[in-house]
Amino acid sequence: MSLLTRINETKAFLQAKGISNPEFGLILGSGLGELAEEVENAIIIDYADIPNWGKSTVVGHAGKLVYGELSGRKVLALQGRFHFYEGNALEVVTFPVRVMKALGCQGLVVTNAAGGIGYGPGTLMAITDHINMTGNNPLIGENLEEFGPRFPDMSDAYTTSYRQIANKVAQELGIKLEGGVYIGVTGPTYETPAEIRAFKTLGADAVGMSTVPEVIVAAHSGMKVLGISAITNFAAGFQSELNHEEVVEVTQHIKENFKGLIKAILVEL
Repeated sequence: MSLLTRINETKAFLQAKGISNPEFGLILGSGLGELAEEVENAIIIDYADIPNWGKSTVVGHAGKLVYGELSGRKVLALQGRFHFYEGNALEVVTFPVRVMKALGCQGLVVTNAAGGIGYGPGTLMAITDHINMTGNNPLIGENLEEFGPRFPDMSDAYTTSYRQIANKVAQELGIKLEGGVYIGVTGPTYETPAEIRAFKTLGADAVGMSTVPEVIVAAHSGMKVLGISAITNFAAGFQSELNHEEVVEVTQHIKENFKGLIKAILVEL
């Protein structure tokens, strides 16, 4: 079955469940999925029940698709994402973004937990650009002309106007929102101190194991994107050890500011 056929099959399944014309897709990363619980008039579907869908196996990722209203906007939220390091093909990792576009989403808000290179734990960082260090690209293979061109422009993959709105809203709320470059790696190992020194030289401010594939596909599809990283730990070489428990713990401390910011931004987008 072709990718386009599978996208349309999943789209039809979700429409039959009552999902129609979402305005924004939300991808909620480690420890940040609670925002989906604030969606009103929600339709909640387990990933396991959705045809052609992947599964999320990481602690802090609930594995549910949530549709409804948030801040008065129709949203389709992924409560947990798929990662390349889980053994998923990038086609699986990015499939939800394809379906979001097919259902009508014009914008994507993508969040993640990241290691800080230029910033410390507890920082919220609007992604200005990314560096793809995964050694792969989700658009390799046959191009889906229905979605976008063979050679898509990535100059404004993280939409400038969306980021300007985010900065304005953050200032109004008294929330410090930094800006910086996200470097995407495959994981699941944390980076070595030497890798982090190299990434810093390349101009990266934060490092993580997600987001880049989804944003590439969103940009290919003509979707506007806002990316925000929650810096949950210093990257390797800046602190003695790294572990996922710390990532989830720090997101718990900053989640209220984070959720409040996303909800306020949605009003303005």
